[in-house]
Amino acid sequence: MVSTPALEGLRVVAFELAAAGPFATLMLADMGAEVIKVERPGEGDPIRSWDAVVKGLSSGFVWLNRRKRSVALDVSTAGGREAMLRLVDSADVFVTNFGPGVADRLGFGYDVVSKRNVRLIYCSVTGYGLDGPYRDEKAFDLLIQGESGVILATGYPDKPAKVSVPISDIAAGMYAALGVMLALYQRERTGLGQLIDIAMFDSMLSWLGYFPHHYWHAGEEPERVGMRHHYIVPYGPYLARDGKYVNLASGSSAQWETFCRNVIERPELLTDPRFTSAPLRRAERGALERIVEDVLLTRDAADWLIRLRAHRLPCGEVRGIAETLAHPQVAARRLIREVESPVGPLPTIESPLRLSNSPIAMGPLQALGQDTEMVLREIGYDDAGLAALRRDNAIP
Repeated sequence: MVSTPALEGLRVVAFELAAAGPFATLMLADMGAEVIKVERPGEGDPIRSWDAVVKGLSSGFVWLNRRKRSVALDVSTAGGREAMLRLVDSADVFVTNFGPGVADRLGFGYDVVSKRNVRLIYCSVTGYGLDGPYRDEKAFDLLIQGESGVILATGYPDKPAKVSVPISDIAAGMYAALGVMLALYQRERTGLGQLIDIAMFDSMLSWLGYFPHHYWHAGEEPERVGMRHHYIVPYGPYLARDGKYVNLASGSSAQWETFCRNVIERPELLTDPRFTSAPLRRAERGALERIVEDVLLTRDAADWLIRLRAHRLPCGEVRGIAETLAHPQVAARRLIREVESPVGPLPTIESPLRLSNSPIAMGPLQALGQDTEMVLREIGYDDAGLAALRRDNAIP
């Protein structure tokens, strides 16, 4: 059977910048969608200038924008607005993560374009959503992590910390891509598109997991526990004799018994009244952590991992980026692939999606505006029309 990418033939117009919108459209592009990224002539997506570490290109741009066609279009001009409307008329999906009201002011908000293209799926990704008192607040990952409770639940007791990767953007981008797929499925039955309203804040709220339940039912704010688990002890990276960390988890009573009896050889802990249940072990976290830390310091990390694995307990190494990129699982699953770019072949992390009959559609990274003329010709512009756009300074 000849397999094709799942979204082949789908056209996505992306009026996007930075990370949240581009992460959503990256997922769609990797699955075969044609993503047309509309950028400001001369400047492009601001993330292009965040750094120049990738042979002069921005690491963030390289991460998020492979296999997208780049159209340089000034949508503040009359000609640019008309070109954008014609692009959206040709699209199945429109994704924007500019602030609420920006697309409306420019003339291609949902109310306008949905009348022109009733099948269009219009996905808005913003910081706080399209309504509510925070609708127009500035939104960056750092700010959303703070507003959504993540920062004060992360770090050590004496100092909070943000999560290092931009999880607010990634979460919103994932929900946006999922929303697009759900809307496409519904369109198969109704023939109609719809508006998708994704907020970074909402996305992070949904990622708070069990914390709200501890507050609702026990009045608890999550304490900061560093590298440990908030509610399971022992759980986390522990320093071994050789200065390396051993990652381990004791998530059930059976695992706790095996850990005490067979791994650290401290069976007396099983009858210690302080540690006979998960809630008690959590309540006595300080005492139990000190015991485990002291025991783990008596052997090298490799020795502990051998013991833990021999008894089928959850465990692993704690790797830096270099070690992670050299991970045997990365090689086995071919998770690092090369893509072409204006500066030559570049390594990139492949999509984690694996579908048995739908290959990942890895593609090149385009220079700013590289596809402008070709894309505009595809939607009906001829030489005279392109010349008019240039006179209007709508395209380079």
